[in-house]
Amino acid sequence: MKNILVTGGAGFIGSHLCITLLENNYGLYVLDSYLNSYPKAIKRIKSICNINGIKYKNKLKIFSGDLREKKSIENLFNFANNCGESIDSVIHLAGLKSVYESILNPLSYWENNLISTINLVDVMAKNNCFTIVFSSSASIYENKKNLIDENTKIVGLHPYANTKIALEKLLNDVFISDPNKWRVANLRYFNPIGAHESGLIGEDPSVNTNNIFPRIIQAASKQIRELKIYGKNWPTIDGTGIRDYIHVMDLADGHLSALSFLNSNKPNIFNINLGTGKGTSVLELINIFEEINKVKVPYSFVDRRKGDSAIVVADNSLAKSLLNFVPRRNINSMCRDGWCWHLKNFCN
Repeated sequence: MKNILVTGGAGFIGSHLCITLLENNYGLYVLDSYLNSYPKAIKRIKSICNINGIKYKNKLKIFSGDLREKKSIENLFNFANNCGESIDSVIHLAGLKSVYESILNPLSYWENNLISTINLVDVMAKNNCFTIVFSSSASIYENKKNLIDENTKIVGLHPYANTKIALEKLLNDVFISDPNKWRVANLRYFNPIGAHESGLIGEDPSVNTNNIFPRIIQAASKQIRELKIYGKNWPTIDGTGIRDYIHVMDLADGHLSALSFLNSNKPNIFNINLGTGKGTSVLELINIFEEINKVKVPYSFVDRRKGDSAIVVADNSLAKSLLNFVPRRNINSMCRDGWCWHLKNFCN
């Protein structure tokens, strides 16, 4: 059984990924600071495993710690070594991720995202762990109307994107330093939404979010008066921004595909888009959400936000050809599963 360290494993993407990895018989070491997540997510992961008959008791080990403190990472690797186990690879999800917040607090983003990753890679190398799947972002790409492939020009439009660009460069330098050992996958996410079909885990950020899907849910459930749509004069079909939304469970499958590819091939580094290749505008997303869930989503238009783009849609042909990864769930499933998560957990 191979053991994987998942940083940020209690978060939105991390919790869903843990389910997928446990289903595929990986041993997991999960490290999370709970800065933007909750310990209860771990309990929910265990509940889903119990419901689905997934054995986890000897495969799931949880650690609380901040990656900015190298000792937290060293203690985890030492624990594994003392148990006679080795950590074979790392899936690095931990980090701050709000575009808007990064513009307001750039120093916080640079400190959290860079120092954490530098510490992590350093400890990995010292423990002969040379395989890493890194959570990057499609926000690093230049604006363009066509589908965005991995060769699209990289342009940092905000501090969040700049930290992802810097970390991809860091990992590239690390790979070049010892190309016969390192295996690196930079996964450039588009827009993960939805939730596990059980409704037991989903997106539950512990800080205020400006992400579109949680705000749609908040407006539909009257937690907020209305959804603010940032701009109605974008050069798109209906004037609202178009994004490539991918179900969070498909995103988890994409990580598994990337990890399997790294483990079954010679040392390598690659950048790859994780998206569906299909664009949905904000108004289209609202309409689908309303139709699928039989609810109303009140909204109003406000000015565009700094750092936003008109159209961000993946060319995912490389993921299909290299990793044999094709998302299976559609936008209807994303809307249904996300609302189910809300109803089961926030409506008493």
